[in-house]
This record gives sequence, C-alpha cells and structure tokens, in this order.
Amino acid sequence: MFRTAESTAWADPRQDACIEPKEIAVDSNRRVFLFQVIAGGAVAASNGAHAQQKVDPKDPQAAALGYVENTTQADKKKFPKHANDQKCNGCQLYSGAASAKEGPCAVFGGKLVAAEGWCNSWVKKA
Repeated sequence: MFRTAESTAWADPRQDACIEPKEIAVDSNRRVFLFQVIAGGAVAASNGAHAQQKVDPKDPQAAALGYVENTTQADKKKFPKHANDQKCNGCQLYSGAASAKEGPCAVFGGKLVAAEGWCNSWVKKA
C-alpha cells in the first residue's frame, strides 16, 4: 500500500489504477529538464573552446589590485613593495607557460593576464 500525491488515503497497488495526466506532465517535465542539462553541458563545453577573456586593467577588481599589463607601470607610491622583477609569469597564481605572452590567473577567475604584468596579489613561485 502507498499514498497517492492527490489524497491522504492509502491506495492498493494491486487495484487497476489509471495514469493521471498530472503524472505524465511530471515525467515530461523531467525529460525536458534532463534534455536542458545535457544541452547546457554541450554549450558549456563548446564555450571552453573559444578564446579566453583578457583582464581589463580598468576592471574594478583589477584596478583595486593595481593590475598593469607591464610591471614597470605599477604605481610605486600605492604599492611600495613592488619590484620590477615581479611579473605575472613568475607568480604562483599564474598558470600559463613561462614562455607565453599571456596566461590564466587564479585571482581573476582564470582570465588571461599579461606575462609581463603585475598585481598586488603577486606571490613568488616556489
């Protein structure tokens, strides 16, 4: 015995019961949902094949961290601990190839930063 969704009375599964349209709609919605999840995954996978977005130095987060595309342009008054040998490609948060002109940065959600760039989150690679 089990309860049906529409009533609080117990139904006997041995009795012939017809399928109500509501139950079909639930199954249909489930199929639509699964289709959307699968289609969404395919779109997300294809978006990964496109070029990544570069960090704009004028972006609020980038500006707050003092990000510049050339380390020699860093604001020395605002960031006195900055040194010109500190570059994105020498930072632990930079995951691009050392020889690349740009690469993904963990601080900026994987957006591309200039290899010669710098921001206040710079941490020397171990």
